[in-house]
Amino acid sequence: MRSNHLLLITVFLIVLTSFSPCKPMATSWAYSFVVWDGYIYVISDEYVAEVDSEIGQVSKYSDMEQYSGNFSNAYKKGTKYYSIEGISTDEAIAIEESDGQYIKAYREGEYELRSIFDGKPGIIKIFILSILCILVVIIINKVRNNNR
Repeated sequence: MRSNHLLLITVFLIVLTSFSPCKPMATSWAYSFVVWDGYIYVISDEYVAEVDSEIGQVSKYSDMEQYSGNFSNAYKKGTKYYSIEGISTDEAIAIEESDGQYIKAYREGEYELRSIFDGKPGIIKIFILSILCILVVIIINKVRNNNR
């Protein structure tokens, strides 16, 4: 009985470790961006003379990982976002830079937070099958123990 539990724990740990990366992996960004209100805005090289009102700020910065919320791969936490006079935020917003200037960022589309399982349905199936196998072994052991 004890050896069966040890076998289950070993199988579970092997399955679990097979889903974790062996080395740290960095995300590769095609461009600098900020995320605001669920949309990604690509940083341009255009500066804005007139901003309207503050609409948000960077809540999380990383050039290595992807996060939810008002995330940026280029600007540190606390960097402020502004609406631009005469331009809808559906089109562009302004980002305050450290020197007091405002750079324009164009809306690219909805921001999608990817998971490690994106595009990998095989991994999900293997994971589910592994869990089901472990549950079957546990149930079989319980039935055997009850019949003794």
